[in-house]
Amino acid sequence: MKRFKECLRFVLKWEGGFTNHPNDPGGPTNMGITQGVYDAWRRKKGLPPKSVRDITREEVEQIYWERYWQPLQADKIPMPLDLVVFDSGVNCGIGRAALWLNLSLGLPKRTAVTNETLSALSKVKDVKAIARKVCNLREAHYRTIAEKNPKLKVFLRGWLNRLTDLKKQAGL
Repeated sequence: MKRFKECLRFVLKWEGGFTNHPNDPGGPTNMGITQGVYDAWRRKKGLPPKSVRDITREEVEQIYWERYWQPLQADKIPMPLDLVVFDSGVNCGIGRAALWLNLSLGLPKRTAVTNETLSALSKVKDVKAIARKVCNLREAHYRTIAEKNPKLKVFLRGWLNRLTDLKKQAGL
């Protein structure tokens, strides 16, 4: 749990407060949680709908724990790769983050962290090299998005700044 909180601190530094940018397909978002994700999470908990503008810090932590950290099995990923994979999952989707991790390990294209992924990770001698590979795939993804969808180009500089900070935080 301690490592989750450390990694979450980095994520929230970049996710910020409430936004509703017209070019963001995620729509209304607060602390990185979109209205759609918040609605689904509240429904699952048997809670009534509520504006993401009013999300609590406790709810944010629970959502990041349940929907990102746990599915990525980040507690089983060595530092600083856990931060890189978790932040990639938050910013680009957990399936994509898991795919990049698997590809960086030389494994087949899989959009989940599997026992095979964890087994391969246990044999890695240079965890930072794998983290750099994940970051490189993430950068290529950002550039492809901006190229294919000009409306999203407005976010490219921020995405790349976040990635630069992530590399610094992870000691890459």
